[in-house]
Amino acid sequence: MVAVPQWTDQSTNARFIMDVWKMGLTASVDENGIVRQEEIARCVRELLEGDRETEIQMYALKWKMLATTAVDEGGSFDKNIDEFIAKLVYN
Repeated sequence: MVAVPQWTDQSTNARFIMDVWKMGLTASVDENGIVRQEEIARCVRELLEGDRETEIQMYALKWKMLATTAVDEGGSFDKNIDEFIAKLVYN
């Protein structure tokens, strides 16, 4: 994932993408505040061919497993949606 934050919470999201989830890079802007085509290409190359390729693939599998576990029967999403529906029906 290549983050190009513009305003509000996008900088926070970009920081999470890079430092917490470890699933991408933030593209740098030039002196005019513009992300150039070359910078996007550099980021994509780094993600697909660079030193971080293996790390990103590892984290992608981690997040896939966590998401699958959450939505499986008895997972956290399953429990939370059941609780949400029960509250809607009760009220």
